[in-house]
Amino acid sequence: MGMENFTPHQQKIIKRYYENIDGISLQRLSELVADLYLAEGKKRTKLWESAAGCMQKLGVPQARIDHLLAQGKPELVANLVKELMGKE
Repeated sequence: MGMENFTPHQQKIIKRYYENIDGISLQRLSELVADLYLAEGKKRTKLWESAAGCMQKLGVPQARIDHLLAQGKPELVANLVKELMGKE
């Protein structure tokens, strides 16, 4: 589906979204950290999957993502968020 199927206003919105995808993903990851501290059971597993997806979008090396998932500690993800915020 090409951009010609959208109005000029919608095209601008889509363009701005993709220009800001890193900031959006970083914000989402930081929100997930708080949720990971509070979640239990199946919900926690789903949140870790979402966090892994955000980290992939942010360009975090897969080895580091795997390590964070294996550890299962939200505080490590919080440290990653701090580190990524420092880069911007």
